[in-house]
Amino acid sequence: MRLNHGLHLAYCTNIHRGGDWPQTFESLKTHVMAVRERVCPDKPYAIGLRLGGQAARELQAPGELDAFKAWLAEKNCYVFTINGFPYGAFHGARVKEQVYAPDWRTEERLEYTNRLFDILAELVPDGVEGSVSTLPGSFKEFIADDSELEPLFDNLWRCVDHLDALSQWTGKRLHLGLEPEPLGLFENSSESVRFFEQANRVRPGDERFNRYIGINYDTCHLAVEYERASEAIGALTAANIFISKLHLSSALKVNPAPGTLAALEAFGDDVYLHQVIARGADGQLLRVKDLDLALAADSPLRAPGIEEWRIHFHVPLHSPATEMFGNTTDHLLEVMDLLKEDPALCSHLEMETYTWEVMPGEMKNRSVVDQLVGEYEWTLAELGRRGLGEEDVER
Repeated sequence: MRLNHGLHLAYCTNIHRGGDWPQTFESLKTHVMAVRERVCPDKPYAIGLRLGGQAARELQAPGELDAFKAWLAEKNCYVFTINGFPYGAFHGARVKEQVYAPDWRTEERLEYTNRLFDILAELVPDGVEGSVSTLPGSFKEFIADDSELEPLFDNLWRCVDHLDALSQWTGKRLHLGLEPEPLGLFENSSESVRFFEQANRVRPGDERFNRYIGINYDTCHLAVEYERASEAIGALTAANIFISKLHLSSALKVNPAPGTLAALEAFGDDVYLHQVIARGADGQLLRVKDLDLALAADSPLRAPGIEEWRIHFHVPLHSPATEMFGNTTDHLLEVMDLLKEDPALCSHLEMETYTWEVMPGEMKNRSVVDQLVGEYEWTLAELGRRGLGEEDVER
Protein backbone atom coordinates (compact mmCIF):
# COMPACT_ATOMS: atom_id res chain seq x y z
CA MET A 1 0.00 0.00 0.00
CA ARG A 2 1.02 3.59 -0.48
CA LEU A 3 2.23 5.39 2.61
CA ASN A 4 3.14 8.97 3.33
CA HIS A 5 6.39 10.39 1.93
CA GLY A 6 6.25 8.12 -1.12
CA LEU A 7 6.81 4.91 0.88
CA HIS A 8 5.32 1.56 -0.12
CA LEU A 9 4.43 -1.33 2.20
CA ALA A 10 3.69 -4.97 1.36
CA TYR A 11 4.12 -8.38 2.91
CA CYS A 12 6.36 -10.89 1.18
CA THR A 13 4.38 -13.71 -0.39
CA ASN A 14 7.19 -16.18 0.34
CA ILE A 15 5.06 -17.08 3.37
CA HIS A 16 2.82 -19.00 0.94
CA ARG A 17 3.69 -22.04 -1.14
CA GLY A 18 4.51 -21.26 -4.73
CA GLY A 19 6.84 -23.61 -6.57
CA ASP A 20 5.43 -22.93 -10.02
CA TRP A 21 3.47 -20.01 -11.45
CA PRO A 22 -0.02 -21.61 -11.19
CA GLN A 23 0.55 -22.31 -7.48
CA THR A 24 1.97 -18.83 -6.93
CA PHE A 25 -0.94 -17.18 -8.74
CA GLU A 26 -3.44 -19.25 -6.78
CA SER A 27 -1.97 -18.00 -3.50
CA LEU A 28 -2.32 -14.42 -4.77
CA LYS A 29 -5.97 -14.97 -5.68
CA THR A 30 -6.81 -16.60 -2.33
CA HIS A 31 -4.58 -15.68 0.63
CA VAL A 32 -3.33 -12.33 -0.64
CA MET A 33 -6.77 -11.11 -1.66
CA ALA A 34 -8.22 -12.25 1.68
CA VAL A 35 -5.63 -10.15 3.50
CA ARG A 36 -6.19 -7.22 1.16
CA GLU A 37 -9.95 -7.18 1.86
CA ARG A 38 -9.25 -6.69 5.56
CA VAL A 39 -6.41 -4.16 5.47
CA CYS A 40 -6.74 -2.15 2.27
CA PRO A 41 -9.98 -2.87 0.40
CA ASP A 42 -10.52 0.48 -1.32
CA LYS A 43 -7.05 1.77 -2.23
CA PRO A 44 -4.21 0.50 -4.43
CA TYR A 45 -2.76 -2.56 -2.74
CA ALA A 46 0.90 -3.49 -3.01
CA ILE A 47 2.06 -7.08 -3.46
CA GLY A 48 5.54 -8.18 -2.42
CA LEU A 49 5.95 -10.92 -4.99
CA ARG A 50 8.06 -14.02 -4.52
CA LEU A 51 8.97 -15.82 -7.74
CA GLY A 52 11.16 -18.92 -7.77
CA GLY A 53 13.09 -19.97 -10.85
CA GLN A 54 10.35 -22.15 -12.31
CA ALA A 55 7.57 -19.64 -11.63
CA ALA A 56 9.55 -16.83 -13.25
CA ARG A 57 10.15 -18.86 -16.42
CA GLU A 58 6.47 -19.81 -16.61
CA LEU A 59 5.32 -16.23 -16.09
CA GLN A 60 7.30 -15.23 -19.17
CA ALA A 61 5.44 -17.74 -21.34
CA PRO A 62 3.34 -16.11 -24.11
CA GLY A 63 0.27 -14.41 -22.69
CA GLU A 64 0.96 -15.15 -19.01
CA LEU A 65 2.47 -11.82 -18.06
CA ASP A 66 -0.24 -9.87 -19.91
CA ALA A 67 -2.90 -11.91 -18.11
CA PHE A 68 -1.26 -11.19 -14.76
CA LYS A 69 -1.05 -7.46 -15.52
CA ALA A 70 -4.75 -7.48 -16.41
CA TRP A 71 -5.57 -9.22 -13.12
CA LEU A 72 -3.53 -6.67 -11.15
CA ALA A 73 -5.40 -3.83 -12.87
CA GLU A 74 -8.76 -5.47 -12.21
CA LYS A 75 -7.94 -5.92 -8.51
CA ASN A 76 -6.37 -2.45 -8.13
CA CYS A 77 -3.10 -4.04 -7.07
CA TYR A 78 0.51 -3.31 -7.98
CA VAL A 79 3.94 -4.92 -7.61
CA PHE A 80 6.96 -2.86 -6.58
CA THR A 81 9.31 -5.55 -5.32
CA ILE A 82 10.22 -9.20 -5.91
CA ASN A 83 11.97 -11.55 -3.50
CA GLY A 84 14.64 -13.28 -5.58
CA PHE A 85 16.59 -14.90 -2.72
CA PRO A 86 15.17 -18.47 -2.75
CA TYR A 87 15.59 -19.93 -6.23
CA GLY A 88 13.86 -23.28 -5.70
CA ALA A 89 11.23 -24.78 -3.41
CA PHE A 90 10.87 -22.87 -0.14
CA HIS A 91 8.28 -24.84 1.84
CA GLY A 92 7.52 -28.40 2.82
CA ALA A 93 10.99 -29.91 2.31
CA ARG A 94 14.56 -29.36 3.46
CA VAL A 95 15.86 -25.93 2.41
CA LYS A 96 18.60 -25.15 4.98
CA GLU A 97 21.86 -23.93 3.35
CA GLN A 98 20.59 -24.81 -0.13
CA VAL A 99 18.59 -21.57 -0.06
CA TYR A 100 21.93 -20.01 -1.11
CA ALA A 101 22.16 -22.19 -4.23
CA PRO A 102 22.69 -21.45 -7.00
CA ASP A 103 24.85 -18.62 -5.72
CA TRP A 104 26.20 -15.59 -7.58
CA ARG A 105 29.15 -17.55 -8.98
CA THR A 106 26.75 -19.29 -11.36
CA GLU A 107 25.22 -18.30 -14.67
CA GLU A 108 21.93 -19.70 -13.40
CA ARG A 109 21.65 -17.11 -10.61
CA LEU A 110 22.46 -14.26 -12.99
CA GLU A 111 19.93 -15.36 -15.60
CA TYR A 112 17.24 -15.85 -12.95
CA THR A 113 17.78 -12.40 -11.45
CA ASN A 114 17.84 -10.67 -14.84
CA ARG A 115 14.59 -12.47 -15.66
CA LEU A 116 13.01 -11.12 -12.47
CA PHE A 117 13.98 -7.60 -13.46
CA ASP A 118 12.56 -8.07 -16.95
CA ILE A 119 9.27 -9.10 -15.33
CA LEU A 120 9.37 -6.32 -12.74
CA ALA A 121 10.01 -3.67 -15.39
CA GLU A 122 6.68 -4.69 -16.94
CA LEU A 123 4.81 -4.67 -13.63
CA VAL A 124 6.05 -1.73 -11.56
CA PRO A 125 3.88 1.39 -12.03
CA ASP A 126 5.31 4.52 -13.59
CA GLY A 127 6.88 6.77 -11.00
CA VAL A 128 7.56 3.87 -8.59
CA GLU A 129 10.97 2.29 -8.10
CA GLY A 130 11.34 -1.45 -8.57
CA SER A 131 13.53 -3.66 -6.35
CA VAL A 132 14.62 -7.29 -6.31
CA SER A 133 16.22 -8.78 -3.20
CA THR A 134 18.80 -11.54 -3.39
CA LEU A 135 21.30 -13.50 -1.31
CA PRO A 136 24.55 -11.94 -0.01
CA GLY A 137 26.53 -13.40 -2.88
CA SER A 138 26.90 -16.85 -1.35
CA PHE A 139 27.15 -18.79 1.91
CA LYS A 140 30.39 -18.66 3.88
CA GLU A 141 30.75 -22.44 3.84
CA PHE A 142 30.58 -22.46 0.03
CA ILE A 143 33.62 -20.18 -0.36
CA ALA A 144 37.11 -21.45 0.51
CA ASP A 145 38.93 -18.13 -0.06
CA ASP A 146 38.69 -14.87 -1.98
CA SER A 147 40.11 -16.47 -5.13
CA GLU A 148 36.64 -18.00 -5.70
CA LEU A 149 34.96 -14.61 -5.81
CA GLU A 150 36.02 -13.57 -9.32
CA PRO A 151 33.04 -15.17 -11.12
CA LEU A 152 30.70 -13.88 -8.38
CA PHE A 153 31.75 -10.26 -8.87
CA ASP A 154 31.75 -10.70 -12.64
CA ASN A 155 28.12 -11.89 -12.57
CA LEU A 156 27.04 -9.04 -10.31
CA TRP A 157 28.64 -6.56 -12.70
CA ARG A 158 26.86 -8.25 -15.62
CA CYS A 159 23.63 -7.74 -13.68
CA VAL A 160 24.56 -4.06 -13.34
CA ASP A 161 25.00 -3.91 -17.12
CA HIS A 162 21.54 -5.45 -17.57
CA LEU A 163 19.96 -3.08 -15.06
CA ASP A 164 21.60 -0.07 -16.67
CA ALA A 165 20.29 -0.98 -20.12
CA LEU A 166 16.84 -1.93 -18.81
CA SER A 167 16.48 1.23 -16.72
CA GLN A 168 17.49 3.46 -19.60
CA TRP A 169 15.13 1.66 -21.98
CA THR A 170 12.11 1.73 -19.65
CA GLY A 171 12.82 4.99 -17.82
CA LYS A 172 12.25 3.18 -14.51
CA ARG A 173 14.51 3.15 -11.46
CA LEU A 174 15.37 -0.52 -10.85
CA HIS A 175 17.79 -1.82 -8.23
CA LEU A 176 19.06 -5.02 -6.63
CA GLY A 177 19.33 -5.49 -2.85
CA LEU A 178 21.94 -7.91 -1.52
CA GLU A 179 20.69 -9.27 1.81
CA PRO A 180 23.21 -9.73 4.64
CA GLU A 181 22.33 -12.77 6.73
CA PRO A 182 24.07 -14.66 9.56
CA LEU A 183 26.80 -16.86 8.02
CA GLY A 184 26.14 -15.44 4.58
CA LEU A 185 29.19 -14.45 2.56
CA PHE A 186 28.77 -11.08 4.23
CA GLU A 187 26.53 -10.86 7.28
CA ASN A 188 26.90 -7.51 9.01
CA SER A 189 27.57 -3.88 8.14
CA SER A 190 31.37 -4.04 8.24
CA GLU A 191 31.47 -7.14 6.02
CA SER A 192 28.95 -5.50 3.68
CA VAL A 193 31.18 -2.45 3.27
CA ARG A 194 34.19 -4.67 2.58
CA PHE A 195 32.24 -6.65 -0.03
CA PHE A 196 31.18 -3.49 -1.87
CA GLU A 197 34.77 -2.22 -1.79
CA GLN A 198 35.93 -5.49 -3.38
CA ALA A 199 33.21 -5.30 -6.03
CA ASN A 200 34.11 -1.74 -6.99
CA ARG A 201 37.77 -2.67 -7.45
CA VAL A 202 36.75 -5.01 -10.28
CA ARG A 203 35.91 -2.08 -12.57
CA PRO A 204 37.82 0.95 -11.27
CA GLY A 205 36.18 4.23 -12.16
CA ASP A 206 32.81 2.68 -13.03
CA GLU A 207 30.40 4.08 -10.44
CA ARG A 208 27.37 2.09 -11.55
CA PHE A 209 27.71 -0.73 -8.99
CA ASN A 210 26.62 1.50 -6.10
CA ARG A 211 23.98 3.07 -8.32
CA TYR A 212 22.13 -0.17 -9.09
CA ILE A 213 23.11 -2.46 -6.22
CA GLY A 214 22.39 -1.74 -2.59
CA ILE A 215 21.50 -3.59 0.59
CA ASN A 216 18.27 -5.38 1.40
CA TYR A 217 18.28 -4.55 5.12
CA ASP A 218 16.51 -7.29 7.08
CA THR A 219 15.94 -6.07 10.62
CA CYS A 220 15.91 -9.63 11.98
CA HIS A 221 19.30 -10.43 10.46
CA LEU A 222 21.15 -7.32 11.63
CA ALA A 223 19.62 -7.65 15.09
CA VAL A 224 20.85 -11.25 15.32
CA GLU A 225 24.31 -9.78 14.62
CA TYR A 226 23.91 -7.55 17.73
CA GLU A 227 24.17 -4.40 15.60
CA ARG A 228 22.53 -1.11 16.48
CA ALA A 229 20.42 0.06 13.55
CA SER A 230 21.81 3.60 13.69
CA GLU A 231 25.38 2.31 13.57
CA ALA A 232 24.76 -0.25 10.83
CA ILE A 233 22.83 2.08 8.55
CA GLY A 234 25.28 4.88 9.34
CA ALA A 235 28.19 2.69 8.22
CA LEU A 236 26.42 1.74 4.98
CA THR A 237 25.49 5.34 4.23
CA ALA A 238 29.03 6.54 4.91
CA ALA A 239 30.28 3.99 2.38
CA ASN A 240 27.83 5.26 -0.27
CA ILE A 241 25.75 2.08 -0.09
CA PHE A 242 22.01 2.69 -0.37
CA ILE A 243 19.18 0.73 1.22
CA SER A 244 17.27 -0.97 -1.59
CA LYS A 245 14.56 -2.43 0.63
CA LEU A 246 13.76 -2.78 4.32
CA HIS A 247 12.61 -6.21 5.45
CA LEU A 248 10.52 -5.66 8.57
CA SER A 249 11.10 -8.75 10.69
CA SER A 250 11.91 -9.85 14.22
CA ALA A 251 14.11 -12.61 15.65
CA LEU A 252 14.06 -14.71 18.80
CA LYS A 253 16.17 -13.51 21.72
CA VAL A 254 16.67 -15.64 24.85
CA ASN A 255 18.64 -16.01 28.03
CA PRO A 256 20.13 -19.52 27.74
CA ALA A 257 18.80 -20.88 31.03
CA PRO A 258 18.20 -24.67 31.06
CA GLY A 259 14.41 -24.38 31.07
CA THR A 260 14.45 -21.90 28.20
CA LEU A 261 16.76 -24.06 26.10
CA ALA A 262 14.51 -27.05 26.66
CA ALA A 263 11.50 -25.05 25.47
CA LEU A 264 13.53 -23.67 22.54
CA GLU A 265 13.62 -27.16 20.99
CA ALA A 266 10.07 -26.51 19.75
CA PHE A 267 11.52 -23.98 17.28
CA GLY A 268 13.77 -26.53 15.57
CA ASP A 269 12.70 -27.83 12.17
CA ASP A 270 14.06 -29.72 9.19
CA VAL A 271 13.25 -27.01 6.64
CA TYR A 272 15.05 -23.74 7.39
CA LEU A 273 18.46 -22.79 8.70
CA HIS A 274 18.21 -21.11 12.11
CA GLN A 275 21.64 -19.64 12.74
CA VAL A 276 22.39 -18.75 16.36
CA ILE A 277 24.74 -16.02 17.59
CA ALA A 278 25.54 -15.91 21.28
CA ARG A 279 27.16 -13.12 23.28
CA GLY A 280 29.26 -13.60 26.38
CA ALA A 281 29.80 -11.28 29.31
CA ASP A 282 32.97 -10.03 27.60
CA GLY A 283 31.00 -9.06 24.47
CA GLN A 284 32.52 -11.81 22.34
CA LEU A 285 30.17 -13.30 19.71
CA LEU A 286 29.99 -17.03 18.99
CA ARG A 287 28.24 -18.36 15.89
CA VAL A 288 26.62 -21.75 15.31
CA LYS A 289 25.14 -22.81 11.99
CA ASP A 290 21.77 -24.15 13.19
CA LEU A 291 19.58 -24.36 16.26
CA ASP A 292 20.00 -28.10 16.79
CA LEU A 293 23.79 -27.65 16.95
CA ALA A 294 23.40 -24.79 19.41
CA LEU A 295 21.18 -26.93 21.65
CA ALA A 296 23.54 -29.94 21.62
CA ALA A 297 25.03 -30.86 25.00
CA ASP A 298 28.57 -30.09 23.80
CA SER A 299 27.66 -26.79 22.11
CA PRO A 300 30.10 -23.93 22.82
CA LEU A 301 27.04 -21.71 23.19
CA ARG A 302 26.16 -23.53 26.44
CA ALA A 303 29.46 -22.64 28.09
CA PRO A 304 29.53 -20.59 31.31
CA GLY A 305 29.52 -16.85 30.75
CA ILE A 306 27.17 -16.87 27.76
CA GLU A 307 24.50 -14.28 28.50
CA GLU A 308 22.26 -14.20 25.45
CA TRP A 309 21.31 -16.09 22.30
CA ARG A 310 19.80 -14.52 19.21
CA ILE A 311 18.25 -16.97 16.78
CA HIS A 312 17.50 -16.45 13.10
CA PHE A 313 13.88 -17.48 13.39
CA HIS A 314 11.42 -14.90 12.06
CA VAL A 315 8.61 -14.45 14.60
CA PRO A 316 5.37 -12.50 13.98
CA LEU A 317 5.82 -8.78 14.36
CA HIS A 318 2.84 -8.48 16.68
CA SER A 319 3.83 -11.38 18.96
CA PRO A 320 4.64 -9.99 22.41
CA ALA A 321 7.79 -10.95 24.24
CA THR A 322 7.29 -13.47 27.04
CA GLU A 323 9.25 -14.18 30.19
CA MET A 324 11.02 -16.99 28.35
CA PHE A 325 11.17 -15.78 24.74
CA GLY A 326 12.20 -12.25 23.87
CA ASN A 327 12.42 -10.68 20.43
CA THR A 328 14.42 -8.06 18.55
CA THR A 329 11.56 -5.62 17.94
CA ASP A 330 13.73 -2.85 19.41
CA HIS A 331 15.98 -3.01 16.33
CA LEU A 332 13.00 -2.81 14.00
CA LEU A 333 11.56 0.18 15.88
CA GLU A 334 14.93 1.93 15.75
CA VAL A 335 14.90 1.51 11.97
CA MET A 336 11.42 3.08 11.89
CA ASP A 337 12.75 5.97 13.97
CA LEU A 338 15.53 6.49 11.43
CA LEU A 339 12.98 6.38 8.65
CA LYS A 340 10.94 9.03 10.45
CA GLU A 341 14.02 11.26 10.56
CA ASP A 342 14.76 10.66 6.89
CA PRO A 343 11.90 9.12 4.83
CA ALA A 344 14.21 9.20 1.79
CA LEU A 345 16.33 6.50 3.46
CA CYS A 346 14.32 3.78 1.69
CA SER A 347 10.91 3.76 -0.01
CA HIS A 348 10.40 -0.03 -0.03
CA LEU A 349 9.10 -1.70 3.13
CA GLU A 350 8.22 -5.38 3.22
CA MET A 351 7.07 -7.49 6.16
CA GLU A 352 8.76 -10.88 5.92
CA THR A 353 7.71 -13.57 8.40
CA TYR A 354 8.02 -16.61 6.15
CA THR A 355 8.19 -19.22 8.95
CA TRP A 356 4.43 -19.74 9.31
CA GLU A 357 4.45 -23.45 8.49
CA VAL A 358 7.14 -24.30 11.07
CA MET A 359 6.09 -22.06 13.98
CA PRO A 360 5.40 -23.75 17.32
CA GLY A 361 1.72 -24.25 18.11
CA GLU A 362 1.40 -21.34 20.53
CA MET A 363 2.48 -18.93 17.78
CA LYS A 364 0.38 -20.64 15.14
CA ASN A 365 -2.95 -20.40 16.92
CA ARG A 366 -4.65 -18.45 14.12
CA SER A 367 -4.95 -18.71 10.35
CA VAL A 368 -2.20 -17.38 8.13
CA VAL A 369 -4.55 -14.63 6.96
CA ASP A 370 -5.28 -13.61 10.56
CA GLN A 371 -1.55 -13.56 11.30
CA LEU A 372 -0.81 -11.35 8.32
CA VAL A 373 -3.63 -8.97 9.21
CA GLY A 374 -2.18 -8.77 12.72
CA GLU A 375 1.22 -7.89 11.28
CA TYR A 376 -0.30 -5.16 9.13
CA GLU A 377 -2.17 -3.71 12.10
CA TRP A 378 0.97 -3.65 14.24
CA THR A 379 3.18 -2.24 11.49
CA LEU A 380 0.73 0.44 10.37
CA ALA A 381 0.21 1.54 13.97
CA GLU A 382 3.95 1.90 14.56
CA LEU A 383 4.47 3.70 11.25
CA GLY A 384 1.50 5.94 11.98
CA ARG A 385 3.02 7.01 15.30
CA ARG A 386 5.97 8.25 13.28
CA GLY A 387 3.95 10.06 10.63
CA LEU A 388 4.64 7.31 8.10
CA GLY A 389 1.15 5.78 7.89
CA GLU A 390 -1.18 5.34 4.97
CA GLU A 391 -1.07 8.00 2.31
CA ASP A 392 -3.45 10.85 3.12
CA VAL A 393 -4.74 11.33 -0.41
CA GLU A 394 -5.95 8.52 -2.66
CA ARG A 395 -4.37 8.19 -6.06
